[in-house]
Amino acid sequence: MASFMDRVSNFFSGNDTDTGEGLKSLFISELKDIYYAEGQAIDALGDQADAATTDEVRSAFLHHQEESRNQRTRLERVFDSLGVSAEEGTCNAIDGLADDGQRVISNTESGSLTRDAGLIMAAQKVEHHEIAAYGSVVTLAHVLGYNEAAQLLQQTLDEEKNTDKKLTQLAESFINNRAASERDNDDNNDSYDRYRDIDRVENEAIAGSTLAAGSGTLGYTGGAFGTGATAGGVEYDDNSPAEDDAPTPRYSPSRDATLGGSSGI
Repeated sequence: MASFMDRVSNFFSGNDTDTGEGLKSLFISELKDIYYAEGQAIDALGDQADAATTDEVRSAFLHHQEESRNQRTRLERVFDSLGVSAEEGTCNAIDGLADDGQRVISNTESGSLTRDAGLIMAAQKVEHHEIAAYGSVVTLAHVLGYNEAAQLLQQTLDEEKNTDKKLTQLAESFINNRAASERDNDDNNDSYDRYRDIDRVENEAIAGSTLAAGSGTLGYTGGAFGTGATAGGVEYDDNSPAEDDAPTPRYSPSRDATLGGSSGI
């Protein structure tokens, strides 16, 4: 049986025949998994491009899809340099990341910038996985002395890093800010509808109390409204002229926006 030092030497030279788990075996196994992952990424990028809202995001996905096809072909050259057939392994990580991208499409509105922001996030998760995977096999290739393979894999690693950088710039340049504006507009529309409904209720209360009392007092606890009194986010001015002397409501958005406000309704 080989000594411990011999086994260590064999392991780092890729000739660990005693255990069958030498670096060369690990290296080839990782390459097969990456080969499979590139195929899955190509399919996912096509789906994401179809679902994208803006031309900028769609073009970015289509460009990287073509780049990924070239990277897969480059992997075949790596296999050839090692005298190994190009075969697909498995990769649960890429399968899960592809599912995440599909969930973004399912959970966001078609034609929204929020969808584009989510798709960029999903794509960058894939990029980070690929950067880690390619970085590892580049290191293994150098350790094992596979210089041609190391050069080819480094080229792909550089492309993956560049793609991740471009996606970040795309998100920061306009997608995230515009998606936030899209959300703020929805919030503003909700607030407008809420204040409009409050205005309607308050005006109905004024009209009803005026008919009942025939004066500017509304019958609330505390008597007549004075200048600046509020109810439900509405400010009243009993100095403003009106045919029936009823107080005239004015909006004061900073006031309490609930029915009852500060007047005890």
